Amino acid sequence: MLRKQAIVACSLVMLGSGCATVDPKPDYNQAAQRIAASTGQGRIYEPGEEELGRQRVEELLLSGLTTDEAVEIALLNNRTLQAAFMDLGMARADVVQASILSNPSLGITAGFPAGGGLAGLDFGITQNIAELWQIPPRKRAAEQALEREILELARYATDLAADVKTAYYRAIGAERLYALSREDITIAQKVLDLADARLGAGAASELDVNLARGVVLDSELAEEATRLAAAEARRKLARLLALTLNADSLVLIDGYPEIPAGLPDNDILIELACAACLDIQAARLDVARAKEALNTERRRVLQSISLGLAVEREKRQAEGGRNLLADTARASLANGRLTAPEIEPRSAGREHTDITIGPTLEIELPIFDQNQAQIAKAEFAFEQAVKKAEALELAAVQEVRSGVDRALSSWRLAGTYRERAVPIAQRNLELSQTAYRAGQTSFLAVLEAQRQFLDSRSHQAVAAREAAEAVAELDRITCQPLDDLIRRAAAIQNERETNPSGVEP
Repeated sequence: MLRKQAIVACSLVMLGSGCATVDPKPDYNQAAQRIAASTGQGRIYEPGEEELGRQRVEELLLSGLTTDEAVEIALLNNRTLQAAFMDLGMARADVVQASILSNPSLGITAGFPAGGGLAGLDFGITQNIAELWQIPPRKRAAEQALEREILELARYATDLAADVKTAYYRAIGAERLYALSREDITIAQKVLDLADARLGAGAASELDVNLARGVVLDSELAEEATRLAAAEARRKLARLLALTLNADSLVLIDGYPEIPAGLPDNDILIELACAACLDIQAARLDVARAKEALNTERRRVLQSISLGLAVEREKRQAEGGRNLLADTARASLANGRLTAPEIEPRSAGREHTDITIGPTLEIELPIFDQNQAQIAKAEFAFEQAVKKAEALELAAVQEVRSGVDRALSSWRLAGTYRERAVPIAQRNLELSQTAYRAGQTSFLAVLEAQRQFLDSRSHQAVAAREAAEAVAELDRITCQPLDDLIRRAAAIQNERETNPSGVEP
């Protein structure tokens, strides 16, 4: 009987251990779906498929990179993003662990009689069954922690995609400024040639020529600075893409994104952004997890209830030994011949072994510690999570408003430079040069017109880059591509305009 009980107990333990497997594959797929929704990209890194990812990266690099292809490379190749996927595996392991009962305890005590004999033996197996009602909220909390890790991963991928787009646009902008700096040298040289011609004709001073030479020198210095800035911008993009090739070999074939003519109603944008915001979703999960932690602590008032099986075998002293030689001598004298001693019957005590088997129950009495402190702590943590979630939702509203305002402002500024400032400055430079050749204005007017033209071109390039970066920043804030956001918002706005009551037709 005892042997059967031990076999059953060991089998149950082994069965429980065998069922505890960690498979994060479904979590990887769920994370990939969330990343695809927030970035608009269909191909995401998948643990265990690194070789396929490398092949895709090599394929994309063959014919130059668009903005979307640069984002795809980052989502396939960025090592920090790949490392973040391992957090999902660890979180899944926590879910599995939270579902497992703690191991049973086996206690063995042996007592040996001082005079020899049969040893006493006590042993028992106990299991804390209080975990049976503690496991469900503990498991739910672990599952919510896993869901939060998925959201954190998607948030990082969304930020990475926005960073890649920003780096791509900055690399384009830096190349544009570098090209303008080379053109500036040509423009400055033409003004210097004009001053030299006027000096040769006796209509200008050496000061005019030296001032023009100073502008040429400044343009040459600016060319080197913009060359370095362009190289650094490309290297930053290559770092985000986790590429080791020479960044100068990257072929960026996209220009800036098209600027939308306008944006839908702010309230609709805020509504869609808050619904898709990964940070807000993570904060809500924190609230749910804190609530489950509170439930767990409330169920731990009885922290330990151990149920088990105890087996006891009583010890028995050894019986006194016989002197066989003396017994033989006495029997031989009594019979007058050599006689074996009589065989004594086995004592009654040797006919059975005293063994008792029975269940045991051990309860930790909640007299002094009723888990009051931990329950109170969990209540404070729950209230804190609620407040943090509310704060994040309130901040998200203003962040969306601010992002939209910055985008609209940068788009208007870029348009003003392109359509008005640069053409006017260019026309003024042409007029000043013509007037200077005719002797109708001073060389300082030419230099001022030249400065305004060069500055306006640089400002236009910076404004165009910032307008493109504003698109990437809106992607980051709203956790979805801007095109998708505008399309959804326009559909909602159109529906509300055609059916203002909101009643189903």
